[in-house]
Amino acid sequence: MTSSMPQGCGPAIGRLCRRAGVGRASYYRFWRASAPRAHDTAVRDAIQRLALANGRHRGYRLVAFQLRQEGLVVNHKRVLRLMRQDNLLCLRKRPFVPLTTNADHGWPVVPNLTRGMQLSGLDQLWVADITYIRLHEQFAYLAVILDAFSRRVIGWAMADHLHASLAIEALRMAIEARRPAPGSLIHHSDRGIQYACSDYTDVLAAHDITASMSRIGNPYDNAKAERFMRTLKTEQVDGTLYRDLRQARADIGPFIEQVYNARRLHTALGYRSPVQFEARHRASLRPGDGGAARPQGSAPPSPAHQLDTQLNSLDQ
Repeated sequence: MTSSMPQGCGPAIGRLCRRAGVGRASYYRFWRASAPRAHDTAVRDAIQRLALANGRHRGYRLVAFQLRQEGLVVNHKRVLRLMRQDNLLCLRKRPFVPLTTNADHGWPVVPNLTRGMQLSGLDQLWVADITYIRLHEQFAYLAVILDAFSRRVIGWAMADHLHASLAIEALRMAIEARRPAPGSLIHHSDRGIQYACSDYTDVLAAHDITASMSRIGNPYDNAKAERFMRTLKTEQVDGTLYRDLRQARADIGPFIEQVYNARRLHTALGYRSPVQFEARHRASLRPGDGGAARPQGSAPPSPAHQLDTQLNSLDQ
């Protein structure tokens, strides 16, 4: 009796109400009260689809934004309530973190050159880091290099060791993909032996890339690389126990290239993926614009704000 009925069924509703011993006014009041629940059902179905498609690793604010993109009128508070009721809130990361940085070595350490640096284009600053991946019986290690302007992962490598060759493989991948102009790029990392040893610095010197390193015990100096590692762990790795290195590489590689780079929305990029952001940035460049990095001083508040300003000026 509470299901939706077409208009014109008044006599039928009246007969049903008399048989049930309720008034028609009571029935219609109940029917109107059920309308919000029907909308909740539609929103809940869409939330479940989006949350499960991302392996329960997407936060409620991004889910709310994706729902609005699909035309559903809903705010983040309602999405949070429904996700909490359906136990769809994102999984938490594991607290244990094995040591991946060994700064107790005799190799030269260079100062941090990125403090106060304001980026205005691609391939001005690369950030590098290494993290662990939990396997069934051991650990594997992932080295990544990101373009700090677009947050795009441009080089990565995985191995079951922490030798310098792991970081060098990721660096060579980034150089091959981007081919930066000599003398135009700063490479920033922590003070780990993988980045300070001569094998690694020789590759940087061969391509005229300037090295920069974080201060001791200060993860904020390499915050963008650290943020990617957190995203990787919470949205893909946590809750998964990989059998071996091959399975981990087969799962993490597509996440980096097909999800994080190509589809994942970044609030710092104006709710665009790194690939979309880079495409819009290249489209906004006028002939002769070099996009050189700016020294410390006044600068756009964010890459997304700067890019929107450039595109608006081109449309005028």
